[in-house]
Amino acid sequence: MTGMIVVSDYDPEWSERFEDLRQRLAPHVANLAVSIEHVGSTAVPGCAAKPIIDLDIVVSEEAVIPELISRLTGLGYCHEGDLGVRGREAFQAPAAAPEHHLYGVIAGSKPHLDHVLLRDYLCQRPDEVQRYSTLKVALAQRFRADSKGRAAYSAAKSALVEELLAKSYAARAAGES
Repeated sequence: MTGMIVVSDYDPEWSERFEDLRQRLAPHVANLAVSIEHVGSTAVPGCAAKPIIDLDIVVSEEAVIPELISRLTGLGYCHEGDLGVRGREAFQAPAAAPEHHLYGVIAGSKPHLDHVLLRDYLCQRPDEVQRYSTLKVALAQRFRADSKGRAAYSAAKSALVEELLAKSYAARAAGES
C-alpha cells in the first residue's frame, strides 16, 4: 500500500454496500443497537470519498458497549479501542469482509452527533459538498497511502472538517436540517 490515497467521485453503489453491511451486522446486534447508520462521505450524495463505507452501530448507553465489543469480536472484528476519540469504539473489519470502517457509539454522544450532523448538513448543502470534495481530491494527490500519508491527509483536511462540524451544530441549534 505505497500508492497514492484514492478519493473517488460519488458512487450510488455506496448506499447499496452500506445496506449489505447493515444487513450482515443487524442480526448480531439487533437487541443492542438503536440503529446502524451510514456515516462519512460515502453517505453524502455527490461527495467525493475514499471508497470505504463508514458505519456507526448506535447503542442506547455505555453499559451496552462491552457486549457490543464481545459480539463484534466474535464475528471476527478486531476491537481497536477509541483511536483517540473518546466515546467511540473502532473496529477493524475481518479480512474476508468488504472493506469498511465500523464504530460503536452511544446515541446522542459527541462522536455520534459529529457523524450524523455532519452527514445531514452536507446532504442539504451541495456547495459545501463541492468545497469538501475539491479539497479531498487535491489532498489525495499530495499524500501516499501509507500510515504517514493517511495521517497527513487527515490533518490537512481537519480545519475544513471542524468548520463544517461547527456549521452543522449551528444549523441544528437553529432548527435547520
